[in-house]
Amino acid sequence: MMLVIFFFIIEKGQAQTDTVKYGWTHSLVSGLNLTQVSFINWQQGGDNSLAFAFGIIGSSINDQRTTNWATNYKFAYGEAELSDKGVRKTDDYIDIQTVFTYKLEQYINPYGSISFKSQFGPGYKYNNDSANTRTAVSAFMDPGYLVEAVGLGFQPIKQLKTRVGLALKETFTNQYNIYSDDPATPAVEKTKVEGGVEWVTEAEIQLDDNILYKSKLEVFAPFKTFTVMTARWDNSIVAKVSKYINVNFGFLAIQDPVVTLRTQIKEGLALGLTYSVF
Repeated sequence: MMLVIFFFIIEKGQAQTDTVKYGWTHSLVSGLNLTQVSFINWQQGGDNSLAFAFGIIGSSINDQRTTNWATNYKFAYGEAELSDKGVRKTDDYIDIQTVFTYKLEQYINPYGSISFKSQFGPGYKYNNDSANTRTAVSAFMDPGYLVEAVGLGFQPIKQLKTRVGLALKETFTNQYNIYSDDPATPAVEKTKVEGGVEWVTEAEIQLDDNILYKSKLEVFAPFKTFTVMTARWDNSIVAKVSKYINVNFGFLAIQDPVVTLRTQIKEGLALGLTYSVF
């Protein structure tokens, strides 16, 4: 009798497991924000401006019984024309990440990951002078960052996951070698390779029926200077006003002592058109 009950439990569990849908799932969200202001005989002051920002956020996930392969990507580019100051870039990033997880346990599983970050166009630092002079400080793949890591991932709940592992970080440059050069050597290095530890934590919380909060914290600590860490904390809140209109708030903080000892912060609030594919 006990044997019959045992097999019944196994068959029932297998039947419940078989109801899980495995395979590929894809999502894509694109958004376009436009801002235009012009003045004619306006006595209260102000500058004409025209700005746009375009972004794409997507993912492709292949979930199987014993493995999970998830690829996420974010692309953005924006510019603004500010009266006599000309055209200036307001947003620009390339962020691609792919993580392969082998399912051993319910919560803790080994993984391998590759992530890439760079930008599309040149970046400039503007001087506060009447000539509106600028100095180029970055470009496409200048710098570019590639990180490969293997380790263990932990996901206690669906909305939160974290992983830590041994990582190899490669920094590529061409003209702007501040990101890759080792000042202790006489030669100018255009490529820097560092071994270290990577820790990544991601959260995705549905605050309301039409409000989604996403957060991602990435920390890399090189073995040679373990206490000198680089950290990147990316946050976004998307509120869906209607089918094609979203309100987006983004907050990004970067701590990179190689570039500057100060914490870099970028914040943006936008209302624009959006198109989703699921």
